[in-house]
Amino acid sequence: MHRKARILISALSAATLLAGCPMDESSSSSAPAPDADVLMAPAPPAFPGADAFVAEVDNPYLNFARGRIFTYEEESDEGLETIVVEVTQDSKEILGVSTTVVHDQVFLNGDLIEDTFDWYAQDQAGNVWYFGEDSSEILDGEVVSTEGSWEAGVDGAQPGIVMLADPLVGMKYRQEFAVGVAEDMAQVKSLKSEAEVPWGDFENCLETKEWTPLSPGGSERKLYAPGTGLVLELSTNGNGNQRRAVLISIEN
Repeated sequence: MHRKARILISALSAATLLAGCPMDESSSSSAPAPDADVLMAPAPPAFPGADAFVAEVDNPYLNFARGRIFTYEEESDEGLETIVVEVTQDSKEILGVSTTVVHDQVFLNGDLIEDTFDWYAQDQAGNVWYFGEDSSEILDGEVVSTEGSWEAGVDGAQPGIVMLADPLVGMKYRQEFAVGVAEDMAQVKSLKSEAEVPWGDFENCLETKEWTPLSPGGSERKLYAPGTGLVLELSTNGNGNQRRAVLISIEN
């Protein structure tokens, strides 16, 4: 759903992640986001090198234990979308880093419409980096587009940070960087948000705002519960239409 050693995070925080003044931690998912967020784009984080990464992803805000499966539901104009996110046992080496392969599938009224393999790795400080995706759009069982696919190290693409080890309100960070293809950015909005979803009620959630200049006017609010992972996603497109994806189950 898309959707370094400890000393390195302090450098990142000062030079890359802290763009703008911190915001009030009491902000909620219903509060309107200031337009200033998208005007101050953070630079891509400096890649720390392959030796800075560990074997598994255990950041509590993602909860990506291998074999775990997250299922979400979202109502769309076309019907019910079911999103299944599986943390596989597979790995893929990118820029010398053994990344964890996460399989993300989207079904519309039971039919597969998106099939994506994402690549993640966690550094020694606990930051989770995103190394790209192999994404396919499906129509009537056939692949009709691979738009949005990219891989760090190919055609100038760079990995980004998809989840911080120590998020603080106001921090901004690049989640991916492939010019014209993948340019998602995020900002920490709150560490105290609440969410009510079918899987349960959650407090003290990390809330982020995510956006990309490739989709002007659109943005997402995501709430991550510590020890559980992503529980709620609120998205708005450039026309002001809103959608809500909720966690309905976790297996393993």
